Formats: sequence, C-alpha cells, structure tokens
Amino acid sequence: MMDIVKLRQLLDAVQHGQASVDEALERLRLLPYEDLGFAKLDLHRPLRNGLPEVVFCQGKTAEQAAAILKRLWEHHDRVMGTRASPEMAEAIQKIIPEAYYDPPSRLITLVRGKPSAQLADVPYALIVTGGTADLPVAEEAAQTLEFLGARVERAYDVGVAGIHRLFDRLDLITKAAVVVSVAGMEGALTSVVGGLVSCPVIGVPTSIGYGASFNGLSALLAMLNSCSAGVSVVNIDNGFGAGVVAYRILQAGNRSGQQKDVP
Repeated sequence: MMDIVKLRQLLDAVQHGQASVDEALERLRLLPYEDLGFAKLDLHRPLRNGLPEVVFCQGKTAEQAAAILKRLWEHHDRVMGTRASPEMAEAIQKIIPEAYYDPPSRLITLVRGKPSAQLADVPYALIVTGGTADLPVAEEAAQTLEFLGARVERAYDVGVAGIHRLFDRLDLITKAAVVVSVAGMEGALTSVVGGLVSCPVIGVPTSIGYGASFNGLSALLAMLNSCSAGVSVVNIDNGFGAGVVAYRILQAGNRSGQQKDVP
C-alpha cells in the first residue's frame, strides 16, 4: 500500500487546494504494489484498468495461492483465482471458507454482497462450443464474464460435424454483442460463426483432439487463418483471456451508447 506519510500529504494537499481531486486520483493509479515476498500484489489495478488482479493458481502451492487470495480479499469485494485443481481448491477452502470452487471451469471466486440482477434486454456475450469436451474452457470464459457482471448466454455442442445444431441457435447468435467461439479439433466453428454475425468474434482454440491437432495448435492456426472478417484469437485453452476481452467489448459498447445519448 501507499506509504501512510505520503498518503496523508496527498490528502492534505487536496484539502488545502494544492492538488485537485483528479490530480490525486491520477497519483493513486500508480501506487506501488504490496510485497509478500513470493508475490507482489497489484492492489490498485482497478484504478488503472477497471479490473482487479486475478490469481493464476497453476504452478503455485496451495499455501501461496491462499495467501494471495486472502490478501486480495481484504482489499476487494470480488476476487478470482483461475486454473485451480480440486486438491488446491480444497486446501484453499480450509483457509478461506468463503471461497467458492467450480470444478468444470477450475475457478475460485470470493464475492461480497448479492450479485446485481441481470436485465433481459441488455447486450450479451454468447459462448459457443464445438463439442462438450470444450466445456471447461467455455465455462472459464462464461463465468469470468459473469464474475465481472456481464450478461452471458450459452450455446454448447454446436460444432460443424452437425452444423444444423448451430443453425437452430441462429437467432441467439445473430443478436449477440460479442461471440466467444470455443473449439478444438480443426477449429472450424470459429470461421463459420464469423461468417454469420456482424459483431466481434473471439476464437478460443482448445487442446481437444487427436494427435495431428498437436494439443490445440491446429485449431489455433485455423482460427488465425480464418477468412471471416472480424475474428480475433486468444491463446490455446485461454477461456479467461477471452472472457476479459469480451467484457471489454461489452463495456466499450455501453460507453458508446451512453455517448450517443448525450446532446
């Protein structure tokens, strides 16, 4: 956290008119991190980019992940950890009983207060998958969006091997503000979806597939080479990254709509 003396000086300067509120806020955006020894927590990230720091649990010990989550929980009302194994989650919940673990998405969340009611008429992000095996990555994206407060719709197992299933959800697809397309194997779903909609499409290649899929590399290259305009691609199995990008697209649309209403 910011040194108490410096913080007091800053607040005193605002009180006496020597610094404006905007100037003080700008200085607060660049506050130093908190050093835990094995991790340096960016507690003021929401001031800079609107989103809190999220803990990537994979590769950390359960004790390290729990310590980071607990410290963030002391400062924020909403905390998330990604890529947590069931064993790690169980250990974390013993230290932080409020922690909720979702096995399919491997997300750990801590939330104070009741979630805001989602209006049926607000723009939504649609998550589509090629197959059921893509569900863990899809749920990581979907639940990241929901954690951030976005409206999410789902259309799972609508891959190109039975493309009529996709067309059955065409109304839902074409009305989305952004689509996250999650697919393994050859990754063809993303190009098909990109050719059907006018909104941004975020391709998420998954590591699902037989040997020549090279653990998602084939799907990644197929999506990167998509001939459908308006398609962007995140890394293999990166549902969290896709969820954040989709959220920012929704937020940008909301700001644009608000600006249009200003005379």
